[in-house]
Amino acid sequence: MSFINICRDNTDPFYRYKMPPIQSKTEGRGNGIKTAIVNLAEVARALNRPPAYLIKFFGYELGAQTQIQNDRYLVSGAHDSNELQDSLDGFINKFVLCGSCKNPETEILLKGKDSLERDCKACGKITMIDPKHKLYSYIVKNPPDTKKSKKSATATANVVGGGKSISDIAAGHINADDSTTTIGGEEQDGEFDEDDDLLAKKINAEVAQLKAVEAKDDDWAVDMSQEAIAARARELEGLTLQNNQFDEFGEWLLQESKDSKENLPSDVEIYKRIVELDIADRPETLQVLGQVLFDDDIINQVEPHVGLLAKLINNDEEFEKSLLGGLERFFGLEKPNLIPQIPKILHVFYDKDLLSEEVLIHWGTKVSKKYVPKDVSKKVRKAAKPFVKWLQEAEEESDDEE
Repeated sequence: MSFINICRDNTDPFYRYKMPPIQSKTEGRGNGIKTAIVNLAEVARALNRPPAYLIKFFGYELGAQTQIQNDRYLVSGAHDSNELQDSLDGFINKFVLCGSCKNPETEILLKGKDSLERDCKACGKITMIDPKHKLYSYIVKNPPDTKKSKKSATATANVVGGGKSISDIAAGHINADDSTTTIGGEEQDGEFDEDDDLLAKKINAEVAQLKAVEAKDDDWAVDMSQEAIAARARELEGLTLQNNQFDEFGEWLLQESKDSKENLPSDVEIYKRIVELDIADRPETLQVLGQVLFDDDIINQVEPHVGLLAKLINNDEEFEKSLLGGLERFFGLEKPNLIPQIPKILHVFYDKDLLSEEVLIHWGTKVSKKYVPKDVSKKVRKAAKPFVKWLQEAEEESDDEE
């Protein structure tokens, strides 16, 4: 299925916020004619709004009766998809887009008894929603359930986990990598210190259990080496491996650039493929790109792909880390001859604002076996050490000047 920009005024092909276009079907005849919006639930999910808000909005805007019957969304009268899509633009402008930065990554909050606000997760601004529209009153009476989006963290988890919930710790939101080592320091095992407090011991046990369950995911990396692709092909012959979107994306890129990286599809075509596979909001996509976009001439190949990479990363540290993971595999496993050039290469990514100072320093001072074997990780980071040291010294000088 093709997707369209949530904000249709934005014609940027790299716009990362997409939604499926409205699909409608006319049913009945005469006075009983009605229009079924067959994919309203999917559109509502893309907008992060309850489907009931959208169907009510259509009713108010089109002056029609609306119904919800067994997950079927109906508007009385005959309305084509274009008319409904134009009406949806009004809903998006009034109830989705941030009033400050026009980003659709917002939540509706009910303040007090009858005040609605949009909380933007992109710029952090809170803007008021126009109370004049009829849907405003409906939302006040039927506010969105915000409980699902809020992580619960018990008091005990905060005490032992330094303000993090057990699920955060297990997901790796703090230093909980499988076997991480500080360069030039002591090896860290990522576990909490033993405590005589029984409650702390119980939480430690739960964390260990969660980490054991998720160990496979934590060590998983998208391997685009020829050996891994061949192994997956053999497994597919035996029907033992399900199709993987990242494998499909990576192998598509490799196939397109079989003879030379100059034969790669344009960034627009690559981004369209990413959207088709529904992986634009997945950090692993950057891991694939870090392995397959470049060859020995990587220093000169970064510039042509800055637009694509910046659009996908969007200043998100998880995406930066994933790009670094892909580059780590690229240097350590595919192109070890490039390891001496790592400081120059990282400087190019840093200079193009694709990798931030904080992420690079943290990455450069920790050895991890998440993407490559530990000895390879040490070798890559050792080569990167001069650049990381330069970043640290520049940061210290900046602090002194302030």
